[in-house]
Amino acid sequence: MDAVQDRERQEPQAESISEECMALNLSQKQEVVAELADVAAKAHSLVAVEYAGTTVTQMTAMRKKARETGVYLKVVKNTLAVRAIAGTEFEVVQDKLVGPLLYAFSTEEPGAAGRLIKEFAKGNDKLQPKVVSVGGQLYPASHVEVLASLPTRDQALAMLARVLAEPASMFARAVKAVADKQGGGEAPAEAAAEAPAEA
Repeated sequence: MDAVQDRERQEPQAESISEECMALNLSQKQEVVAELADVAAKAHSLVAVEYAGTTVTQMTAMRKKARETGVYLKVVKNTLAVRAIAGTEFEVVQDKLVGPLLYAFSTEEPGAAGRLIKEFAKGNDKLQPKVVSVGGQLYPASHVEVLASLPTRDQALAMLARVLAEPASMFARAVKAVADKQGGGEAPAEAAAEAPAEA
């Protein structure tokens, strides 16, 4: 029992260093709301996560990965978050914001926040998705899996290129098949090439 208590004292909890535990004055609160409102207005998706019990090391690693993948990650009081998301497509989550939450906004790709939370929740059972919102719709926490499975921008562009290229290749095959059926597509082309040479 003493070893567990010693470990807990040695490994500080992320919640003890979060902005939520710090007292903010009015101007600081206004800055936080303005910053969050700006991010929410441009974001593609939101995942709100219960993070209590997450260590500083885990939170630092998650923030680093979030910066690399275009996810805005912030711990903020729910009352400030409600003010910030008012008037955006994420205001549908207002009634579900209860308890200490970590907000993950996807700023570049809709599935980025879902992939980040899914990846870090594997190694941390304390990290529990609570709310998912995409396109002005509220989804249960289980939709983190769906959000995480969305293709990245590069994957979506590759799929679009394949879809656009398919009709052209089908048309080329159809023209070749018609030409082959009418007497071999290469014979008329050779005859046309020999005709100017004889003249």
